[in-house]
Amino acid sequence: MHTPSSQTDAGRRGPLHAALQPFYRLLDAVCQVSLVVSGGAMVTLTVIFGWLVFGRYVLNATPTWVEQVALLLVALIGFLGASTGVHERSHLGVSYFRDIAPRPMRLAMELLTYLIMAVFGAVMMVNSYKLVLFKWSAEIPLIHLPEGLRAVPLTLCGAFTLAYSIGHLIRFFTGERLDDRILETPPAGLPPSAE
Repeated sequence: MHTPSSQTDAGRRGPLHAALQPFYRLLDAVCQVSLVVSGGAMVTLTVIFGWLVFGRYVLNATPTWVEQVALLLVALIGFLGASTGVHERSHLGVSYFRDIAPRPMRLAMELLTYLIMAVFGAVMMVNSYKLVLFKWSAEIPLIHLPEGLRAVPLTLCGAFTLAYSIGHLIRFFTGERLDDRILETPPAGLPPSAE
């Protein structure tokens, strides 16, 4: 939500900052949709496993499709969650060494992280899309859906990781680094590094 003070801040940062705001809002929206889809998939997963238990022990008729649908849902939850972690900067990382390094090295580490994530996302997107196309004509047993659907979450994760990393790189090069607070002062308990 934009307040009058945040609009004033945006005006002071210049026209490039203002021009990039729709792109940043799009990335935020994609992230929110990913979270909602992941949450919905988690609820669905819980419901179908409840149905599995009910069918097996109450109706004495085990639904055979549950395992295959569950595998699709777990992939969706995992890969959308991973890409969301890139956007929110909560992905797996070891920040201790970055936090105690001198400021120029911290900046280099931050930049290198974004570049590696962008390359990783691009490679993941391209290769998993090839897998989707390669497997599309095969059928998943019991649910009769294209086998290529198994790689769609991986393709989305790669695309989103690439887009989020590009957003972080743009912020880095326009001086809007998300880690300015960390880059300026070491966290409590860490010795100040030689600047």
